[in-house]
Amino acid sequence: MTPVLEGLRIVEGSAFVAAPLGGMTLAQLGADVIRFDAIGGGLDFSRWPVTGEGVSLFWTGLNKAKRSIQVDLRNPEGRELITNLITAPGEGAGMFLSNFPETGWLSDEALRAHRDDLIYLNIIGNPDESTAVDYTVNPSSGFAMATGPTGSNMPTNHVLPAWDTATGLTAALGLLSAERYRSRTGLGQLVKISLTDVAFAMVANLGYLAQAQLLREDREPVGNDLYGAFGRDFPTRDGRRVMVVAISYRQWTSLADATEISEHLPAIEKALGVNLAKEGDRYAARDAIAAFIAPFIARHDLADLREIFDKHGVCWGPYQTFKQLFLEDPRCSVANPMFAMIDQPGVGRVMAPRSPLDFREIDRHTPKPAPRLGQHTDEILLDVLGMSSHEVGLLHDKGIVAGPAA
Repeated sequence: MTPVLEGLRIVEGSAFVAAPLGGMTLAQLGADVIRFDAIGGGLDFSRWPVTGEGVSLFWTGLNKAKRSIQVDLRNPEGRELITNLITAPGEGAGMFLSNFPETGWLSDEALRAHRDDLIYLNIIGNPDESTAVDYTVNPSSGFAMATGPTGSNMPTNHVLPAWDTATGLTAALGLLSAERYRSRTGLGQLVKISLTDVAFAMVANLGYLAQAQLLREDREPVGNDLYGAFGRDFPTRDGRRVMVVAISYRQWTSLADATEISEHLPAIEKALGVNLAKEGDRYAARDAIAAFIAPFIARHDLADLREIFDKHGVCWGPYQTFKQLFLEDPRCSVANPMFAMIDQPGVGRVMAPRSPLDFREIDRHTPKPAPRLGQHTDEILLDVLGMSSHEVGLLHDKGIVAGPAA
């Protein structure tokens, strides 16, 4: 069946996480996403993790389903090629996604002079366009000070680049929104999205900013406990660890039944003056609750707990490494329709995800691998820019463009 975004063409000039993720999100839904890079690769072309031969699994992971062109971006003729590519005519074309500085030849003004209905989405660090990355934004957001062991006053960073991820997905939404606006009005526009704005918006959306403003309260670190309800990690008999969560009343009763603690709950309520039907009271009584749950979990291996918890409908999850995730979790395997095995050039046969969006009326197509750097250089010059084979050959001879390495 026809992919959802077939007919759209986005040119991507990017590095690192947010912009490549935004482009890949659209590419996996059928858009023609053309990534341009300097000859030899950009800032993220060799980023870890890498194979034993030095091929970046990071780069191949974030550039699936795209087309790739290599151009000498220091050469005026190379810059002109990219300008023409970004602003090429076509109803579904004229869309540019980038986290490069919106200045010089890549400024909105310079590009819009070639196509006035251009849609240009530019990812920036801070709202004033000063430099920021996920690993500087997160400390500013407050989350690092609310993460870590109970009673700690030391900040704890997380490994997940959460704000890059959220920004990349929001950027994809922004491009589609701007395209929808252009299809109704004929007007293109420049759209800016700041990593900091994305992070701070989420702090506000979750109520933490209002908590600070109205109550003058800070979120204190509580280790692996779930703030505001009952959720805690426990060790199992076989040395593994699980997280159990009870936010809703149904989740709470399922957990109490599964861990055989129901008979002890009235005593907890009486001693502490709480009503465990309320999630906030379960948070207040979390240590007393955990004291009864811990022995039950400690008596069982992970496999036994999986059977017990699933039987009772408990909301839970095992702690696992990336390696354990791959080797042990059926959700992270080709048994899950999101995944399929693909042949990734330079890497080998790997399991790769389709788009997580599962449309009822549209088949999930086999995921496409990331391109080799410059794999589509000639194809793009010939088909998109309408150049002749002779003209393309001259560009190669002058070193302005390059195809894939042999």
